[in-house]
Amino acid sequence: MKTEHITTELPGPKAQAILERDAKVVSPSYPRDYPFVMSHGRGAEVWDVDGNRFLDFAAGIAVCSTGHSHPLVVQAVKDAADRFLHISSDYWHEGQVRLGERIAELDPLQEPVMSFFAQSGSESVEGALKLARDVTGRPRFIGFLGGFHGRTMGSLAFTSSKVTQQSGFFPTMPGVTHVPYPNNYRPLLAGGDQGQAVLDYIEQVLFKANVPPTEVAGILIEPILGEGGYIVPPDGFLPGLRALCDRHGILLIFDEVQCGIGRTGKVFACQHWGVAPDIMTLAKGLGSGLPIGLVVAKKKIMEQWPHGAHGNTFGGNPICCAAALATLDLVEREYAGNAAEVGSYFMDRLRELAARHESIGEVRGKGLMIGIELVTDRESRSPAKELCEKVLHRAFHNGLILLSCGVSTVRFMPPLMIAKRDVDEALAILDASLTEAAAGS
Repeated sequence: MKTEHITTELPGPKAQAILERDAKVVSPSYPRDYPFVMSHGRGAEVWDVDGNRFLDFAAGIAVCSTGHSHPLVVQAVKDAADRFLHISSDYWHEGQVRLGERIAELDPLQEPVMSFFAQSGSESVEGALKLARDVTGRPRFIGFLGGFHGRTMGSLAFTSSKVTQQSGFFPTMPGVTHVPYPNNYRPLLAGGDQGQAVLDYIEQVLFKANVPPTEVAGILIEPILGEGGYIVPPDGFLPGLRALCDRHGILLIFDEVQCGIGRTGKVFACQHWGVAPDIMTLAKGLGSGLPIGLVVAKKKIMEQWPHGAHGNTFGGNPICCAAALATLDLVEREYAGNAAEVGSYFMDRLRELAARHESIGEVRGKGLMIGIELVTDRESRSPAKELCEKVLHRAFHNGLILLSCGVSTVRFMPPLMIAKRDVDEALAILDASLTEAAAGS
């Protein structure tokens, strides 16, 4: 892939004009990091309105799983649009039924499943919470510090990756208790195995001192922590959490909105540990850019939901279902495997880069869900938040689109179709950007 240099100062004149118009009419609440104004994209490449080319290693926050405007997804959308644009969930259509069948065929929960159709990750989480409360008759939930599950009032009650997401919105949904997400690099509890330490804390402290387990409807967790830092839990943790839930009759809910749909090298992230939840939420990469989410639950759970208990207007939209079906075919046939292979190559190259940059404290991830945590020095492991922000800006000016997560982690979530040559180009830009940021430029 040929590298084209940035041809204008960023933001360029066309981008600057759009930014000025935006400031007059669009909410300032969006957490934007730098002024990228997109014109168009193909695969892992994007161009701004001034004609500058960038490699996109953010993919619309892990949404553009098959790359920008994959021709098979685009054709599926066009074909669906020719038939009809919308029918409410009061009725039926072939695409929605087929997508439900397709999810069942992928066997995400290791037994028969049913799906509820939504438009986003937040709405999917809301649906999962309502389902868990309804079928268990229990009022409480457990979530994890660092988790991100959405910004609506129910999902926001669990979200705890940044305090700004909570500030000003209390009270949210009551009944949620947070515990640490196991992180061996930054342990919060005593013990070398943070996974076991967290399990012991829930069982031996929380359940005995504060939260009656018989009142807990569900435990909601990201199998790999997303916005909280791209943290992979210790291997025994999710199996241990499954066993804990089984002991107490608690539903285990996996939020795979960011880590699912091939992102980690398997169709579902939980398959790395052979653990099946009772309920799973999906969105982001499911529609290759179109807004769709799912609540997938064991059939024996979902079929308990009575007629009219939950619904929506746009769930199962025919165009979004068509995009999701095309996406799942590509992911299962090709791109989950590509994410595993290219992701392994990417991780190896990042470790080589870490040998040249003392600011890289840890390289972690699975598949193409990868993070590098930047630190002031490796011995203290103090987060280098300011450096992280500078790296994002230098990378943008050098032609690479990135986002951060956690306190000081640069995350990489490119389209699942990227090639090793794309990784090589991105790493050359990252290498230069790290050097420039450290030098203060």
